[in-house]
Amino acid sequence: MTAAHPLVARARRLADDLLAPHAERVDQGEIPAGHLAEIRRSGLLGLNAPKEWGGAAAPAAVTRETAEILAGACCSTWFVQTQHHTPVGTLARSEGPVRERLLGRLASGELLSGVAYAHLRAHPRLPVRVSRERGGRRFDGTVPWYTGWGLNDVMLLAGVTDSDEALFAFAEAREQPGLRASPPMRLAALTATRTVSLELDGLWLPEEAVVLRIPYAQWAATDRAKTVDANPAVFGITETALTLLDENTAAPLRARLTSVRARAYALADRAGPQEHLSERLALRTRAHEVMQAATTAAVVTGGGRSMLLTGRAQRLAREALFLMVQAQTRESRAAHLGALTG
Repeated sequence: MTAAHPLVARARRLADDLLAPHAERVDQGEIPAGHLAEIRRSGLLGLNAPKEWGGAAAPAAVTRETAEILAGACCSTWFVQTQHHTPVGTLARSEGPVRERLLGRLASGELLSGVAYAHLRAHPRLPVRVSRERGGRRFDGTVPWYTGWGLNDVMLLAGVTDSDEALFAFAEAREQPGLRASPPMRLAALTATRTVSLELDGLWLPEEAVVLRIPYAQWAATDRAKTVDANPAVFGITETALTLLDENTAAPLRARLTSVRARAYALADRAGPQEHLSERLALRTRAHEVMQAATTAAVVTGGGRSMLLTGRAQRLAREALFLMVQAQTRESRAAHLGALTG
C-alpha cells in the first residue's frame, strides 16, 4: 500500500473522521455541503492534475488507494468527486483557452466538475447531437444521467457531430437557455449524489469552450480500454463489508479479494491500453463477484437488521449493485452475464 503518500493520509482522515460516521445518514438524504468543502480543501481534487497547474500528479497506485478509501467510507461522496478527475485529465492533455481558464481552478478545488458523456456509449444511437451555430456549438438531445446537479460548478458535456466526431466542451452546471434538469432521481443506491437527466434544446456554447474533438471510433476504443479494468471502488466496498463479518467468514473472502486486487492492479500497470483486454475484463468480473459475496455475507450476518434502510450492510449491498453497472459497456455486460450464467 501507499500510506506514506500525503493524499492517502488525507483520504484516510476524511474517511475515518467525517465520511464513514455519517454514511448511512447521507445515503438517505444528500451529501452535505461541508463534506464536499472538506474534499475541496484536501487537495484530492488535484490528484491527477499536473504539478505546474497546482496538482499532485499522483501515481496510479495512489489514485487507486484513495478511491478505495473514499468509496469504502461513503460511496456517494466518492462518486461525486470521482467525476471531477476526467475533466481534469482531459484539460491536462489539451491546449487552448479553456485549459487556461479552468485547469488551475479545478486542480485547486476552487471548482468542482461533473461529467455528461456516458450517453456516447449508446452509439450508433445519438442521444446528444452537436452542430455549428453562430461561431460556436449547439447541443440538442437528452443526457440520461448527470451526477452532482446543484453540487458541481461546471460540467464536461459531450455529443456527436454530423461528421461522427465526439466533441467535448465545458458548460456551467446550472439551468440556462437550452439546458433544463429533471428533479433529482430517487435511486436504489446513491440518491444522495443528486443525479438528474438533462434536456438540451439548443444549448449554445462558444467555440473556446470546446476542449476535445476526436473521431468517435477512436474515442470509443480508448473508452473501452479504460472500462475493462477493475474499479478500485469495488475493492473499497468489499473491504468495508469484510469488517462486518467474523474472522472465520471473512478470511476466505479476504484471500480472494487480495488475490484479485493484486492481479488486477499488476496487469493494469504493465499492460498497454489495448493489451490483455480479455484478461483484464475477466478480473473486473471476478472483483464484482467477490464484492457481491462479501456484501451478501454482511447482509446475512446482520439478519433482520440488514433490512433497515439505516443498516450499513444493506447500504453496502445496494452500493455494490450500483458499481456492477457503473461505467458498463456492452463488453463488460456480456462478460459479467457470462460469468453469472456459467
